[in-house]
Amino acid sequence: MNSVHKFDIVVIGSGPAGEGAAMNAAKHSKKVALVERYMEVGGGCTHWGTIPSKALRHAVKTLHDVRNNPLLRDARSALQLSYPQLLANANEVIDTQVAARRRFYERNRIPIFAGQGKFKDAHTLMVFAENGRHTDLAADYFVIATGSRPYHPPELDFTHPRIVDSDSVLRYTGQPFSVTIYGAGVIGCEYASIFINLGAKVTLVNTQNRLLSFLDEEIAEALSYHLREQGCVIRHDEQFAGVTARTNDVVLELQSGRRIKSDILLWSNGRTGNSNDMGLDMLGIAPNSRGQLTVNGHYQTNLANIYAVGDITGPPALASAAYVQGAYAVQHILDPTIPSHSHALIPSGIYTIPEISSIGKSEQELQAAKVSYEVGQCAFKNLARAQMTGENVGMLKIIFDTKTLKVLGVHCFGDGASEIVHIGQTLMANDAINDIRYFTRATFNYPTMAEAYRRAAFNGLNRMS
Repeated sequence: MNSVHKFDIVVIGSGPAGEGAAMNAAKHSKKVALVERYMEVGGGCTHWGTIPSKALRHAVKTLHDVRNNPLLRDARSALQLSYPQLLANANEVIDTQVAARRRFYERNRIPIFAGQGKFKDAHTLMVFAENGRHTDLAADYFVIATGSRPYHPPELDFTHPRIVDSDSVLRYTGQPFSVTIYGAGVIGCEYASIFINLGAKVTLVNTQNRLLSFLDEEIAEALSYHLREQGCVIRHDEQFAGVTARTNDVVLELQSGRRIKSDILLWSNGRTGNSNDMGLDMLGIAPNSRGQLTVNGHYQTNLANIYAVGDITGPPALASAAYVQGAYAVQHILDPTIPSHSHALIPSGIYTIPEISSIGKSEQELQAAKVSYEVGQCAFKNLARAQMTGENVGMLKIIFDTKTLKVLGVHCFGDGASEIVHIGQTLMANDAINDIRYFTRATFNYPTMAEAYRRAAFNGLNRMS
């Protein structure tokens, strides 16, 4: 008979959401355990998602920059790196990240139980190892942070070497000449940028009428223009009809009648929560059709002692947000009187080339809410730092209330956007100083990309009557 290990909190999954929960629990002297079914910690973020894809993106961008740098004219013709060689750089980053995260758990004395977790009841989790044996973990609270995986429609054969998803594309060993991407969400746009900068012919098939409809429209249009300028073909308002996968190519058939032939088809149309085989139905916790769990503002499921955080709960499905959600869920366990968690100041980062980042409201949202606002802009091509680095594409856009002058949204498109946005985030998070005139009074290092805030602020204030 198996012995029962008792804990205050058991966290299931070691991605950003699970790590945030486990670390916060340990820092508050709670007896916490982690369950991870993969051989190493880090979750999908470290092994199949954020880290490898962004490391690949960085390698591709570096290669592209070298090839287009006039100072390296003699060297660039000899610089030929294959797709698998660029992926090898990502593997090095993964190993470093895993080692660091393993030390986090060791230093905080958090035991890791390897295997698939399945609920026996609301206070007991069975962890099944690969050999079939199981260990029972009893706890007052559980935090489900099992993440998500690419959605696989049943009619597609993902065992065929020419049909890949956002996970398996990172194991692809060929050098594709042409790539079709079905699904123009964040992942689809990011991989379109990667492959187009590798020199491949890319067709991006979008099921909606514009790219990334959740973004500020002007920023989304800038991305669309830049992808097309690089050579990407974008097909809007198209729907899947079928696929013919052959030995040497694959053909995507669309309901419009269009047929697109390419070396590989990258399917990036949605994700599925990893909620299967966990015994949730027995507890009365029912995932939706995409395997996601419904939670309240404190990340509680319909059982108050079982929380769910990160991608398993659906949007915003960001690694940064997942970590904060995990930490917040444990904070609610420690203090049930805290208010519901707000997503208002969680920035989005989209690692296209160039990248996009935004926080707060878009123009479209403010127009719908009938808020009086003004916009300040700075084109990166006018910044000395951008002129030096050759990163002239992009802009910073600040949206502010014309009555209070509070910054309501910051949207950035261009190199370093995911870093630049945090300046606006810091101001917006402090209501006492949130005033666009702050940027006109602050001293920015020169030359920097951050200087765009001062220029955009003056641009917006000058527009006011």
